[in-house]
Amino acid sequence: MAIQTLADIGEFGFIDRIAARAHTEEGVIKGVGDDAAVLDCGGKDYLLYTTDMLIEGVHFLRTIMAPQEIGRKALACSISDIAAMGGIPTYAVVSTGAPYNTSRSFLEDIGQGFNDLAKEYHVSLVGGDMTRSNRLIINVALLGKVKKDQVIYRAGAKKGDCIFVTGSLGNSFKNRKHACFTPRVNEAQYLLEHARPNAMIDVSDGLAGDLGHILEQSGFGAVIRTTDIPLAKDASLDQALHDGEDFELLFTVPAQKADALRRCKKYRFFEIGTICSKPGMFLVDEKGRKRQIEPKGFEHF
Repeated sequence: MAIQTLADIGEFGFIDRIAARAHTEEGVIKGVGDDAAVLDCGGKDYLLYTTDMLIEGVHFLRTIMAPQEIGRKALACSISDIAAMGGIPTYAVVSTGAPYNTSRSFLEDIGQGFNDLAKEYHVSLVGGDMTRSNRLIINVALLGKVKKDQVIYRAGAKKGDCIFVTGSLGNSFKNRKHACFTPRVNEAQYLLEHARPNAMIDVSDGLAGDLGHILEQSGFGAVIRTTDIPLAKDASLDQALHDGEDFELLFTVPAQKADALRRCKKYRFFEIGTICSKPGMFLVDEKGRKRQIEPKGFEHF
């Protein structure tokens, strides 16, 4: 039998295998499988813990991104994960791998971009590590906090929930949104106060892939209206469904709470569909034609 590779099993298939074997101790409320781990360390809040790795040639190109943008994105990705759990980011550590001939000023500019965003969101940089590598690698581990009765998971969607997203989707590399997006911490806090979501995730792998995680963990299906999906400039429907790197929040709320979001003046929330009991993900076009699609987004393998 041929040796099975990551290309055979896929990114999420491998993660599922690791999760099934993962050892956890008391205090782990949620481990592998959400935007952040949820830990009970005592007190009124849960501790949130997430990490993101950015690799040159995969997540950024220094030929088209300023070093400040690279540093900003490295932190923003993790802040977006904390926002998706209903949390507030707090403390970060950063590990960097860099080629031997990387200029000091280039790395300092990356650090400046990181620090500028850290100040904006009141995140303290408290440590890290550095090593030599054949390409630039930045890994951020970020802590956050959330009140124990306010944490939001992927696995909470209910039949009849309305599905919303916080902003436009698709074509994020060409329109450079992936380099300068705003983590939706403020929007998430607004939602907690005015229309607490049943389920939420950040859109990093495409609408179809990330909605698929909510559906799989919640045990329901979804009907999405293609005409209501907010497409970014020059983006196609396929790009919105499958490209990723949008970093908007995708969430579901009970139908009786949806009016509060439709009337919201402070933020823009786009209603795109409904959670249904029938398993699967279905698109309905402008003529009312329905088709089922695979809940597939961007995967690294």
